[in-house]
Amino acid sequence: MSKKSLAFTQTQGDIWLNGEFIPIKQANIPLLSHGLHYGSTVFEGERAYDGKIFKSDQHTRRLMRSCNLLGFDLPVDFETFEQAKRDLLQRSGLQKAYFRAIAWKGSGALGVGSSNNRVNAAISLWPMESYFDTASAGIRLDISAWQRPPPACAPVKAKAAGLYMICTLSKDKAMDNGYDDALMLDIKGRVSECTGAHIFFVRDGALFTPQKHWMIDGITRASIIEIAKTRQIKVTETEIWPDDISGFSECFIVGSAVEVVPVTEIKGTMFSPDSLSQQMVDDYQAMVYGRLG
Repeated sequence: MSKKSLAFTQTQGDIWLNGEFIPIKQANIPLLSHGLHYGSTVFEGERAYDGKIFKSDQHTRRLMRSCNLLGFDLPVDFETFEQAKRDLLQRSGLQKAYFRAIAWKGSGALGVGSSNNRVNAAISLWPMESYFDTASAGIRLDISAWQRPPPACAPVKAKAAGLYMICTLSKDKAMDNGYDDALMLDIKGRVSECTGAHIFFVRDGALFTPQKHWMIDGITRASIIEIAKTRQIKVTETEIWPDDISGFSECFIVGSAVEVVPVTEIKGTMFSPDSLSQQMVDDYQAMVYGRLG
């Protein structure tokens, strides 16, 4: 099943908020913040291993692109934000951690329009091991009734908080049904992604993954493709339909939080986590620790 959430009352240490380090328990935002009411919020999730943040620069650049897609700028420059992440990790004393970087429209005029509202930014972190309790054994996926929106209906290339509402609904429903997570389709009925991770399939020693036209540019997804090319494993980015799922022998999901996790079932279609899935698990761990040969 899914990870056990860390209660806010259990968190320790500092948070970086608008240029200052303050105790996390003292970090508050006004209840009338625009991002809370209207979803003008973007974020990043990333990990540190052995005291180094994995692909930190890529995450910060994607956060800045997400800000721009929602019509505002990150309130600090790139290097200031990068340094803040490094400083926060050092202050925490953690070697292995999960980061949450966030930017949002704050208080000011409370209405749909937000041009006069201040943009805020914050970074927090906490210890994290496996995202799923059963990651090593594999997870089971439901198929959500909610569908991912097309680019004409939402800024799908932004990692925007508002776009995760249907992900939360999908995951909660899946867990209520006894699954670990949910696979989501797009409005055309094609396989898209999971609620917080991209998905890969295996057939005849090759990898297949949905095209990324209607989803964010996944950093872990790109890392898996990079690993596969290094290993001379063919990767095909293509349309995948629900009827195609049974034709694959293996499946796994990938993301900064989940890392690489084998899938054993998608709503009645069974998979056996075999050599290629396990190789991707092992190779990704080698990559994040700087040991990929």
